[in-house]
Amino acid sequence: MPLDPDHHALSLLVRKLGSIAALTDGERQAILSVPSKTRLLNAGQDIVRDGDKPSQCCLILDGWACRYKIIGEGKRQIFSFHIPGDIPDLQSLHLHTMDHSLGTITQATVAFIPHESMRELSTRFPRIGEVLWRDTLVDAAIFREWMIGMGRKSAFGRIAHLFCEMYLKLEAVGLAGEHRCPLPITQMDIGDALGLSNVHVNRVLQEMRGRSLITLRGSALVIQAWDVLIGVSEFDPTYLHLEKRAAG
Repeated sequence: MPLDPDHHALSLLVRKLGSIAALTDGERQAILSVPSKTRLLNAGQDIVRDGDKPSQCCLILDGWACRYKIIGEGKRQIFSFHIPGDIPDLQSLHLHTMDHSLGTITQATVAFIPHESMRELSTRFPRIGEVLWRDTLVDAAIFREWMIGMGRKSAFGRIAHLFCEMYLKLEAVGLAGEHRCPLPITQMDIGDALGLSNVHVNRVLQEMRGRSLITLRGSALVIQAWDVLIGVSEFDPTYLHLEKRAAG
């Protein structure tokens, strides 16, 4: 019998929240019982727009998304990348008007969960509310690391740090292992996230390949020299606050 897509979506939420805090069996079952509606979206499609007043949260089920804002002359600033298991607009539970947009990078399947259901879940199971709050605090910690990178690190260090971060996030939810992970983002996406030109990103990636630090094969990243990338980017995973790392 095929897996119910909405149940699968909530299973991913259980796995994500379980990566940052231990959940009881009762809490897992409560999350799985939350109503949701699944939709398939094309690449480059907005999930929620700057200025919207959403009544539901979005859980990424499959594919990648990003938070972003368009500034003068159509320039885009990406604030964060999001993978299966993430709820990138969780703050809309309390901040009623979106101050940025959330869009897909790849074709993506998303599950929409009504705000009312999320509030009821948090009321019935206060620890789940605490874990959701912890998730937003981890988001804030990631923003701080990105600010440090854009303000004080070289282009090489910024990109190396991003690769380390994305690998560990994917590994924590069972989507990566043995220093191999999906990376379906373009050089332009990397540049828009890290404040770099497309030419500069290309130059750094060529250097990383030339030094046998990474391999990029299609939409997959292989980190060949993990310790070197950690060292050059001054990467310390403490800010991700992972409760556990899933087996690869």
